[in-house]
Amino acid sequence: MGVYTFVCRSSGSEWMAKQLKGELEASAATPYELQRRLVAAASAADSAAGVQSSFAMVTPSSAVFQVIIGAVGGGAAIGGGAAAGGAAAGGAAAEAPKAEEKKEEEKEESEDDLGFSLFD
Repeated sequence: MGVYTFVCRSSGSEWMAKQLKGELEASAATPYELQRRLVAAASAADSAAGVQSSFAMVTPSSAVFQVIIGAVGGGAAIGGGAAAGGAAAGGAAAEAPKAEEKKEEEKEESEDDLGFSLFD
């Protein structure tokens, strides 16, 4: 998995981006086209499947763009180590609803043990 962070700036009618720690660069007329080119450049540098991206304007003429290659599952990951933590948390979250279902079933059974029902 690769995380590529870019600093984007507008000068006149052109948007330019440079990778924060690396050599990838791109430029385009619009922020949208710049994002498309940066995703293509990051995908070419890392052959893993799955791409997530995030674009955040800082000022009207600057932004931060992050491309995560090899990302699986939902949710955003900030930084390199957060993605692994998010994947582990996703498994724990999947188990939680099962425990809640069991509690609800136990409540239903305990009402039957009293010998009456509110809906009779």
